[in-house]
Amino acid sequence: MRVVAGERKGMPLKAIAGNTTRPTTDKVKESIFNIIGPFFDGGIALDLFAGSGGLGIEALSRGAERAIFIEKDAKAFQMLQDNIKKCRYEDCSELFRIDAKRAVKALLKRDITFTLAFLDPPYHHKEYYDLVQVLIDNHKIQQDGIILCEHATEVELPQSFGDFVLKRQETYGGTIISVYLYSEGV
Repeated sequence: MRVVAGERKGMPLKAIAGNTTRPTTDKVKESIFNIIGPFFDGGIALDLFAGSGGLGIEALSRGAERAIFIEKDAKAFQMLQDNIKKCRYEDCSELFRIDAKRAVKALLKRDITFTLAFLDPPYHHKEYYDLVQVLIDNHKIQQDGIILCEHATEVELPQSFGDFVLKRQETYGGTIISVYLYSEGV
């Protein structure tokens, strides 16, 4: 794993061995950012099931102003901390070792909105995608924001989460990338 583009292009990232996390491959990560926009002019990213932080770090490298990383697994969280430090993103990153549901409850209390929201939960926990609706219902995703869900091919996500509509889906082996954008009056 590495940072694909931007100011930290080529920087290698660590991922934990084993099957507790599924790091997004460089090929899929490059495709994701080709879909949602190769570079950003500020904004805040939420990497809700961060693992080793590949998606959030990539967003920072490509111009996101800040990123919030949520990861509950202790080994993955340690790797996330190491990757943030290695990329020198400590000043623009917030890391929380907590369950995603509890993290979202805490985020609802903060005066913060996201321009990018990455959700890549464990594939066997479809209920975690309901957190997208919680974020939308509480106005935590900006209208010009992008919601990106990574999921198994057997997991079918809805055509919309509130006013955010499925605009594009790409399949990479057993993984689907679903991109949701705001569409007024859905």
